[in-house]
Amino acid sequence: MKTRKTGKGRSMGKVISSRRARSRRLVFVIAGLTTLAACDDMKMPGFMQQKPSTVAAEETAARAGTTAERDIEAPEIFHATEAGLWDGRPSLGGVWVAHPDVKDPERVIIRNQTNGQFVIGALFRRERQSPGPRLQVSSDAAAALEMLAGAPTNLDVIALRRELVEVAPAPAEKTATVPEATEVTETTLDPVAGAASAAIDAAPAAAPAPAPEAAKPAPKPASTLDKPFLQIGIFSIEQNADNTATAMRQQGMVPTVRKQESSGKTFWRVIVGPAQSASERDALLKKIKAAGFTDAYAVSN
Repeated sequence: MKTRKTGKGRSMGKVISSRRARSRRLVFVIAGLTTLAACDDMKMPGFMQQKPSTVAAEETAARAGTTAERDIEAPEIFHATEAGLWDGRPSLGGVWVAHPDVKDPERVIIRNQTNGQFVIGALFRRERQSPGPRLQVSSDAAAALEMLAGAPTNLDVIALRRELVEVAPAPAEKTATVPEATEVTETTLDPVAGAASAAIDAAPAAAPAPAPEAAKPAPKPASTLDKPFLQIGIFSIEQNADNTATAMRQQGMVPTVRKQESSGKTFWRVIVGPAQSASERDALLKKIKAAGFTDAYAVSN
């Protein structure tokens, strides 16, 4: 038996069908958005990829050239290629060698011709000549050169001098590429807010208050001596240099430990000074030698 639908029943059926159609469209839209979110940026079209939000700053000036110090070998001052000997006893003063032909203390590079090891050290005059090699080697120098106690080793000792060299300026770095500007949307300003903004922009900016000038420290008096410092020793081990500096402080002196590098080797110098007069320097030298560092000598820096 067929049931006849009334006008009210037909209207209700249309409403239900319309809701079902909207639900299906909503499911399709959500599925489409999920698919887009899962796509990799590299596979997306250019207009859908995310643009960088920051831009690297461009460098506008190249570094200026400058000068630097370096060591050069000076064989005309001293050069000896002969056997050296460490007698096995510990010695003060760090890395050094002594030779009877030396007139004044020098800074030298000492090379072990057997194994290729080398070290920067001091060169002194050997006062007493005993049987055997003329080059006497300190315990620190022997350790750096990997010498065995009591075994003569062929050494090459050359004096060093400092010279100033020009350092070329560093090449300018490549500038970063600036991405395209993002789209700007124009809008109409509120009349009141726009007038206030224009008034603020037109007003002259207040000049910043000058920063207070920092008080400059009083300059140290310059010494008139050519060699105002006294060098205690040159060390290939930093701890040995620090221990020597501590010993100087305990004697009431103010030492300085200077880290330097030459020919790829790092070493530490312990110096005291600067002395302001020859009498002050002589008094310091006497005090240093009384503390056991009899090989100390005057240096320019």
